[in-house]
Amino acid sequence: MKTNEGPAGAARAADSASSIDPAEVARFSAMAAEWWDPQGKFRPLHKFNPVRLTYIRERAIAHFGLDPKSVRPFEGLRFLDIGCGGGLLSEPMARLGASMVSADASAENIKTASVHAAEQGLDIDYRCTTAEMLAEAGETFDVILNMEVIEHVADPMRFLADCAGMLKPGGLMFVATLNRTLKAHALAIVGAEYVLGWLP
Repeated sequence: MKTNEGPAGAARAADSASSIDPAEVARFSAMAAEWWDPQGKFRPLHKFNPVRLTYIRERAIAHFGLDPKSVRPFEGLRFLDIGCGGGLLSEPMARLGASMVSADASAENIKTASVHAAEQGLDIDYRCTTAEMLAEAGETFDVILNMEVIEHVADPMRFLADCAGMLKPGGLMFVATLNRTLKAHALAIVGAEYVLGWLP
């Protein structure tokens, strides 16, 4: 398991023209130790994870013409989990055979994710870095997981452009975010976050 670039690199990106929102990074850094607590602040992600894992597996297998019966169908594919947090998506993808690069601007998140992956015996390339820095380095991927991240960045259009630019020809990017509706705001922000203390 590797950790590259580090918090200094992520801080440089945040200080320059960047999609990173320092306040959001600080907010999630403060809760880094709770990522793997299924009853903690990230409880909604733990509950939703089986649904999105099934969807990602099915769509990626169909897109690349992979064997749906294989226990490691993603062997040979390079995945990026951008805004990986504690690694809730990265670990299952690694178990399915993906070569994982998992990036987050929070050094605390990366530390939590790295320790947990090591405990599970998983080889995941965790990096404290940003989409901009990965794109500038010329990194490319078969699959990019961009899940519940865009609502936390300062410049969504630049962020998406950098992510899209890292896709290999014929690659696949998954993007998920909260609905931009009053109902979604009431349930996810007011109800879940402010009242229950969960993170959407």
